[in-house]
Amino acid sequence: NLVKSKKLIICKWSLCFLQNCLNVCMSGSATSCEECLLIHPSCAWCAQEEFGRARTLTSRCDFSQNLLKRGCEPRFIENPRSVSSTLKNRPLSSKSSGSTQYGVTQIQPQKISVSLRPGDQTSFEVQVRPVEDYPVDLYYLMDLSLSMKDDLDTIRNLGTKLAEEMKKLTSNFRLGFGTFVDKNMSPFSYTAPSYQENPCNGYKPFPNCVPSFGFRNLLSLTDKVDRFNEEVQKQMVSRNRDAPEGGFDAILQAAVCKEKIGWRKEAYHLLVFATDDVPHLALDGKLAGLVQPHDGQCHLNDKNEYSASTKMDYPSLALLGEKLAENNIFLIFAVTKRHYVLYKNIRSKVELSVWDHPEDLSLAFTATCQDGQSLPGLRKCADLKIGDTVSFNISVDARGCPPPGTQKSFSIKPVGFKDRLEVSVDYLCGCSCTRYTQNNSSRCSSSGTYTCGTCRCEPGYRGAHCECEEGDTSSLNLGACREAEGKQVCSGRGECSCNQCWCYESEFGKIYGTFCECDDFSCARHKGILCSGHGDCHCGECKCHAGYIGDNCNCSTETAPCVSEDGRMCSGRGSCVCGRCQCTEPGAFGDTCEKCPTCPDACATKRECIECRLFNTGKYADNQTCQRMCKDQIMSVDTLHTDDPSAVLCLYKTENDCVMKFTYSEHASGQSVLKALQKPECASAPDALTVVMAVVGSILLVGIVLLAIWKLVITIHDRREFARFQSARSRARYEMASNPLYKQPISTHPVETVFHMHSKSYNGGVH
Repeated sequence: NLVKSKKLIICKWSLCFLQNCLNVCMSGSATSCEECLLIHPSCAWCAQEEFGRARTLTSRCDFSQNLLKRGCEPRFIENPRSVSSTLKNRPLSSKSSGSTQYGVTQIQPQKISVSLRPGDQTSFEVQVRPVEDYPVDLYYLMDLSLSMKDDLDTIRNLGTKLAEEMKKLTSNFRLGFGTFVDKNMSPFSYTAPSYQENPCNGYKPFPNCVPSFGFRNLLSLTDKVDRFNEEVQKQMVSRNRDAPEGGFDAILQAAVCKEKIGWRKEAYHLLVFATDDVPHLALDGKLAGLVQPHDGQCHLNDKNEYSASTKMDYPSLALLGEKLAENNIFLIFAVTKRHYVLYKNIRSKVELSVWDHPEDLSLAFTATCQDGQSLPGLRKCADLKIGDTVSFNISVDARGCPPPGTQKSFSIKPVGFKDRLEVSVDYLCGCSCTRYTQNNSSRCSSSGTYTCGTCRCEPGYRGAHCECEEGDTSSLNLGACREAEGKQVCSGRGECSCNQCWCYESEFGKIYGTFCECDDFSCARHKGILCSGHGDCHCGECKCHAGYIGDNCNCSTETAPCVSEDGRMCSGRGSCVCGRCQCTEPGAFGDTCEKCPTCPDACATKRECIECRLFNTGKYADNQTCQRMCKDQIMSVDTLHTDDPSAVLCLYKTENDCVMKFTYSEHASGQSVLKALQKPECASAPDALTVVMAVVGSILLVGIVLLAIWKLVITIHDRREFARFQSARSRARYEMASNPLYKQPISTHPVETVFHMHSKSYNGGVH
């Protein structure tokens, strides 16, 4: 289970080797050559005695090129590879060689051997060619139940017709004939005494028929076609009770009784099954008390009749299919079809089948048919002509190692062909260096076994050369195994033996260091990948490869991916961070921020492409430059529709003072879509009379408007003055006539006084 779990972990990293990812070989913690080879098919073991660092258990297991760089001589490197070798390789035949067909070869090669290292795939090529004039055996198996009476009359001269038609395809044709009804027992047939000799007794439509039977081989395969017609003429139908028939019993006997039927090993085998109803299946026999399953063997007696019909159950579909395939028999369900056409269709297809496939092997097929194209995953070719050659590439991979010395084999054969390719398999799970194993070797202080460059110590001994005893307390100095006072012995990740730390194995990677303080798996990861796959983990710290920075080496210093097609970094709308553009301009997107319908310069950027693509003008007018810089979809339209909210309307003035309009939008697929008018909009020159009339009309209109305004102002002013006058009159009338405090003055003049005054005045000379 431990080895299996390690393999699952390693498989995930098997492709990281060329990318300098995790070293799957050293992280597997293999302590022997055999363990190393099981880690991964790319791993190799160095059996050189003086190699590797002290106290590093996995240092001998590495990629072969790494071992060479570290000083391991090539002759000490154990790295077996899967190979295949051809053992038998007769050339393909082009035509049958006459009456004896054993020299005909339709598959090449015929025998190979493969040596497989688990996980290391190897492949081989197989060619198949159906030869011309190949012999054919056709056995006609007919249902003789009462419902087939009309068909029996139809085939009375079938033998002659079949022979004539099959001669068009082969000169070596043989024909056989057999019949069946059903098991002669209740409830499948009529078993009452009155029906023993004539099951049709009392049946008015057809009063005479023969007793029912399981299967009879009436004519073994022969080239005498007249015999077929004679046997057919003799036959009479029978009558059974239920609708299903015992056809599967008959098919199986016709398939497995090879000697009695007369199947030739070197011929195509065709079994024509003629019936008008479904057959009984396995377990149906229990209705009649038949509990013994069918044994798949031949049970034809001296009379060529099926003797176990009333002793065993009907065969299952699985058993039937197995026996048909085992004896290379094509089963054809037909009554009225033209059988030579069916045979021709069968011959036009080549399909490979695998026999005795070992469970620990994986096979992958790639077909190369007559058109020469490779079709991975297919193992058949159709629509072939006789003589066409097709080939198949077959890859083989072992998923594990069986017990030592195990050899397996399997066969590959075209369906229906006698020819087959035999493949023998042996497994490369051991190391050749084990042949030089030394027990109680002086290299291991006579306390261990030296094998493949390492010592396997006896119980109670430790050390690279088994130089220390586990129970010798004088050799145990725990202080020498602590990094500092108060620290754990061997950092808690190893054991102190012989005054030095021996680090534990880990399924995650390698633990190393004088005090087991380091490992190669405790570094930062990015998306689950150690050091992002762009660095090596050394003692908890990622050492980034050239061109990468960051704690987990996920940041690329490469800026080339950020340069847009116009040569600007991120199209001038963002910055390049870790090899990718981060767009800062609102609305900008794309790998190089090249897409931005809402940016201020969006229209100006796309204008050049409109000019060069539609009018062959502008600074991109050069055809190569235009094709390189302008990859957007540009459509020329009569009318622009601006109802799309995602589209931006762009306008610019041409050299002829015309206005060109286009819309710019981004499709859901990420492609920029430009829709432009077929031609710019240009304004026509104004008419002189129209201009004069427009000026005069404008002046008159302005004068009328000014007069209207003056009149309005005067009217408003007059109304205000009149209102003021009316107000003043109202106030004067109020003061003169309506003031209750005002009284008109009255003057009185007495006469005496007046007179006196006059006299006085007169005397004084006043008057």
